Amino acid sequence: MSEIRAEDDAYDVAVIGYGPTGVTAANLLGATGLRVVVVERDAEVYSRARAISTDEEVIRIWQRVGLADRLKQDMLAERPLDFVDARGRTFLSACPSPRGHGHPPQMFIYQPALEQVLREGVDRYPNVEVLLRHECLRLRQDAEGVELTVVGADDSVRRLRAKYVIAADGGSSLTRAQLNVGYEGRTYEDRWVVIDTKMLKPWPDHDRLRFRCDPARPAVDCPTPLGHHRWEFPILPGDDEKHLTTDDAIHAMVSEYGIGRDQIKILRATVYSHHVRFAARFRVGRVFLAGDAAHAMPPWIGQGMAAGVRDAANLCWKLTAVLRGELPENLLDSYEAERKPHVKEVTRRAVFVGRIITERRLPVARARDTTLRALLRATGLNSRLVDSHWIPVAHYARGFQAGPRTRAVGKQLPQPWVTGPSGTSVRLDDVLAGRWLLLHVGLPRPQVPWERAGVSSLAVLPAGSRPAEGAVVDSEGVLLPWLTGHGAATVALRPDAYVYAAAGPGSPLPQPPTGFAPLPGATVPTLS
Repeated sequence: MSEIRAEDDAYDVAVIGYGPTGVTAANLLGATGLRVVVVERDAEVYSRARAISTDEEVIRIWQRVGLADRLKQDMLAERPLDFVDARGRTFLSACPSPRGHGHPPQMFIYQPALEQVLREGVDRYPNVEVLLRHECLRLRQDAEGVELTVVGADDSVRRLRAKYVIAADGGSSLTRAQLNVGYEGRTYEDRWVVIDTKMLKPWPDHDRLRFRCDPARPAVDCPTPLGHHRWEFPILPGDDEKHLTTDDAIHAMVSEYGIGRDQIKILRATVYSHHVRFAARFRVGRVFLAGDAAHAMPPWIGQGMAAGVRDAANLCWKLTAVLRGELPENLLDSYEAERKPHVKEVTRRAVFVGRIITERRLPVARARDTTLRALLRATGLNSRLVDSHWIPVAHYARGFQAGPRTRAVGKQLPQPWVTGPSGTSVRLDDVLAGRWLLLHVGLPRPQVPWERAGVSSLAVLPAGSRPAEGAVVDSEGVLLPWLTGHGAATVALRPDAYVYAAAGPGSPLPQPPTGFAPLPGATVPTLS
């Protein structure tokens, strides 16, 4: 191993791990102009497709860095999902309902392609240095920052310094272990074989997600884009795990659904376990755990990757605000306060859905099929049932928000298409531009403390109004009903479009946060 050499320049943020969470963080931080270093052990994007879907809120996050439309080119949208019994008969069917984020509510992905686009996004930022084939072996914190000892594939050693660290290095996080943070929860006894294939000849309804709730052997039958398809099967008592990953065993299992050898090419088969785990702490000093390093959940509602992307979005704007002197350092305490309750609720729902899918007691499975099939006959009721147990609506019951709490505070503003001052139709977040902003129902009312802090105002005008400077027209009729329905005539929006403070008609907003000194937001390039 070659001699350690000290680095002269310090980074604002070091990101350990370059999977979906880490690469999202690198994009979000890169767009702000901060100096960032990424440390990643592997040389290339991981070839196995782990995540298979994402949702509209996550696409909205990637929209902030100009990548949403490019990413959606490689996704499948608006596909239904079916729960089917042992005979292949549907007993529950639905399409997830939009939550107002401006993108399709659920989209199927091919993760290697998605990560490649996100990495190309990072290439836009000369202020982000990416160290592939490097591993962080040691962290040491002091009052000013964190020192990272990083080893390259050639055994060269670098000593880097960063003011803060985001550890997105997976469920077996070395960083979490170094920080002596517990990873509490359980690992399920059942192991599953995950099979990724290339589709050679399509079959009927190949583009539907099916949870095959067969007590004899449950299965997940999932479309993925770019000509791929995914199956997941449990390894049952008496199975030979090694044999179950062979081509012969795989073809035998999928032939139960009418899929012939000439219709698919098996790319890879991997065995894994389901976990429900949470880090005891998401923050230790200047180091923050994110993604699987902070939490792990079963895959049933496709939210493992999404939860990590949400972590990155919540944390990166706060790190940026602290590093730029816009807000005091104690803002960072709100990261765990906001993210941990939400990810726990998502995990609870994933476990619930998993129980429906994997039930193996025949009497219980028959009762499940009969009851839910009866609900299927009730128009619309089955969709509401799925939505009520799918992804929870984005909101923070506590965290970085002003009191007194109102119905709007802690919730994320919906993102419709609006008409901007120039008369062009744009998504709302492209107008908000990742900055602090006051949004008013109709003409702005004076909010002196916020105006003194330099926060701009934007009026929301009803559909049919003429475009005007300093205003957006609510051309889809979404914003004004949302604001008035939450009793808000004026809201103060955080850079992530969550409501920090709200006031009713004729009332002043609560004071800005202590130490508040916002700077203009950064302009985000798109990926051509």
